[in-house]
Amino acid sequence: MKDFRQKNMDLYFIAIIPYNELSERIRKIKERMKDEYSASHALKSPAHITLQMPFKRNPTDETEISDALRRFALPEKKFTIDLNGYGAFVPRVIFIKITQPELVRALHKRLTNVLLSELHFSPGEVMKDMQPHVTVATRDLTREAFSVAWPLFQEEDFSASFDVHSIFLLKHNGRNWDTLEEYPFS
Repeated sequence: MKDFRQKNMDLYFIAIIPYNELSERIRKIKERMKDEYSASHALKSPAHITLQMPFKRNPTDETEISDALRRFALPEKKFTIDLNGYGAFVPRVIFIKITQPELVRALHKRLTNVLLSELHFSPGEVMKDMQPHVTVATRDLTREAFSVAWPLFQEEDFSASFDVHSIFLLKHNGRNWDTLEEYPFS
């Protein structure tokens, strides 16, 4: 396991997290992936849609990051995300699809401007090609397990909706991702 605390750096990412009941429903799908296909990596983080991939920062920068994210979130308006069915990034990732990813992409684009201008992210640190989704199996899903799981999930129904009224900063604790702070929209 990598030690992200070397050189006094911690690992963070920014995400949308669905309400508790939906998060729990998605967690059960991740547990099924663990039990049936030995793929447990997705359980290391709560159900989420990534807005900014993991990045390293000194923990002394947390106040600056939080202040910038708070200022960013405040003028944002609530919107609804509809989830419908499963998708895949062959050969190792299975996810829940978002029916209107444009809303998430627009939020991501506005966030990217803040990351670059206010928090001085390098262009290489920000996500460029965003494909919004909710991962249920990744990395440790073997090609063989994927070839068994994907045809089944491809045929399964999953639908849900949730209102996005905030974004979250998550921090890696050395084993899993913890929610560090929530930034509500106006």
